Amino acid sequence: MNHLTDSLIASQAFVFFAAGYETSSMAMANALYELALNQKVQDSLRDEIDQEYIKHGGNLTYANIKEINYLDKVFKEVLRKYPVGLSYMRKTMSSYTFNGTKVSIPKGQIIWIPFHAMNQDPSIYPEPDVFDPERFNEEAVRSRHPMAYLPFGDGQRNCIGSRFAVYQTKLGLIKILRNYKVEPCEKTQVSYAVNDRDVVLTPKDGIYLRIIKIN
Repeated sequence: MNHLTDSLIASQAFVFFAAGYETSSMAMANALYELALNQKVQDSLRDEIDQEYIKHGGNLTYANIKEINYLDKVFKEVLRKYPVGLSYMRKTMSSYTFNGTKVSIPKGQIIWIPFHAMNQDPSIYPEPDVFDPERFNEEAVRSRHPMAYLPFGDGQRNCIGSRFAVYQTKLGLIKILRNYKVEPCEKTQVSYAVNDRDVVLTPKDGIYLRIIKIN
């Protein structure tokens, strides 16, 4: 059992910020990219954010932000289409045989879970290239296997900083969309090309958008 020391606490806090910076900023960039290409989604999201600001007197807390329903759908659809990575690597703790098959995984086996491929599987997400936040309404979510969406993993080895990442990404989008409108510009690439040299999923040539101040 590890004993908490000042050094251990500091190192864990550093990982939260270091691992969460590039991933959360990229999630915000990808969200703005899709919102620029889908103006109706952007307008609906901004309307919801403005209504919540009025409802809570301009004082949005962690609990309030969790209740912004359409923002949550948009956020989840962004991570479905643009997850941070491509797969998870895990080591089995016991042997397992899939029901109705002869396929078995022995104890101690290293396995890869291709969650990005799952996100692009049309049998799970029809028309996977289409950005559609309604994939994450209650009815649609109930119709899928709970492990069909794993942006932060699951179980004992899920992302320890997931709540922090979700909150800071949503807060960043709220601050931007309340004050600015995003549109495509002449340098915006509609065909999203992935940079295969980066350790996280990022666009090959960056994201260029027009940012317009809202009066």
